[in-house]
Amino acid sequence: MPTKSCPLQAVIFDFDGTLADSFDAITCSVNHVRSQYGLPPLPVEEVRRHVGRGAFHLLSQTVPGIPPQTALECYRQHHEQVMYTLTRLMPGAAEAVAQLAQVGVKLAVCSNKPVSFTRRLLDHFLPIGSIAVVLGPEDVPRAKPAPDMLVEALRRLQVAPAHAVYVGDMDVDIETARQAGVRIIAVATGAQSAAYLAAAHPDGMIASLTELPDYLRLR
Repeated sequence: MPTKSCPLQAVIFDFDGTLADSFDAITCSVNHVRSQYGLPPLPVEEVRRHVGRGAFHLLSQTVPGIPPQTALECYRQHHEQVMYTLTRLMPGAAEAVAQLAQVGVKLAVCSNKPVSFTRRLLDHFLPIGSIAVVLGPEDVPRAKPAPDMLVEALRRLQVAPAHAVYVGDMDVDIETARQAGVRIIAVATGAQSAAYLAAAHPDGMIASLTELPDYLRLR
């Protein structure tokens, strides 16, 4: 994807479904909240459909009728107990991050996940300092699909939109990148199928992060 006239300077990742498979952890915490209100557990496939648009959206869809802030507080308290053991990096994620860093590409993460969870999970799974900028919905006026997070990440990285790519697993990531003027690579490892993502016309598609270094011509 990079060209001589437009060299790659930064790669920005989504988190859930892109860098990490966190669906078991999220489902476990959603079902904990549901249990507090006498609701039966949901399968991971059902919860997965609602991941990616922020915690309030997730909980409004999976624990309907409960005040969002009350549900979120319950969710947060439980998620502290399971997020490390039930989250794992996607295949190729650690290797892709290492190879990008090795060639001097600046790295960031922009996710609608509560940012404290994202930062702690990144520090747990990747070498400290691997990701220069980590942003969540608390850090900007508007969450994705608004472009605010990507715009702020680029400002902090001191990289122009034309020299960056965003890697995400959902149509919300494609829309976010479009609004920010950043190229988007869709990876079909999250909530939406390859066919669904292709219909949203990303700039490129890969099946998993194991393909990312070759796609970006880093090998």
